Amino acid sequence: MFEIIAVIAVILALAIAAVLILAATKPDTFSVRREIDIKSPPEIIFPLINDFHQWKSWSPYENKDPAMRRSFSGAASGKGAVYGWEGDKNVGNGRMEIMEAAVPSKIVIKLDFFKPFEAHNTAEFTMVSRGDATHVTWLMHGPCPFMAKIMHVFMNIDNMVGKDFAVGLSNLKRLTENQAADTMLSPVP
Repeated sequence: MFEIIAVIAVILALAIAAVLILAATKPDTFSVRREIDIKSPPEIIFPLINDFHQWKSWSPYENKDPAMRRSFSGAASGKGAVYGWEGDKNVGNGRMEIMEAAVPSKIVIKLDFFKPFEAHNTAEFTMVSRGDATHVTWLMHGPCPFMAKIMHVFMNIDNMVGKDFAVGLSNLKRLTENQAADTMLSPVP
């Protein structure tokens, strides 16, 4: 009986050591990036990102918890605008603050998660005109402390978060291309 327990303990210790070694090889920072081309000018896309009140119309995170509590403070939009949320296990608790807003090409957001885990990251949206379209990039990056590296051994953060970013960008595309089409079809007074 003692031999069985000793063998199990050795196997368990080796498994833990393997996870710790794999975690130690992970990078000290992470980034998730998704991009899309939208047939709409950046002047139509930019306000939907620059105003946290507008996120409900396109952000994939807004529908993950219908009972999520939201708070808005600071500036109404642009630099200094603050958005806080408290939700269930799907969205947790956190806060975003727009740190930079260069109309209509770039928005930088300080992104703080408090629950279910604490993390402090940066989100960036860039919009670059390309002919009749706008190339939109949604990027999140930040430090990867050792506990996060252990999580990265078991989870692919790029796939998990990137999937949500792709949905959000597709929502922006649908929303703004419809808006741009409506604007072009409107009669001039």
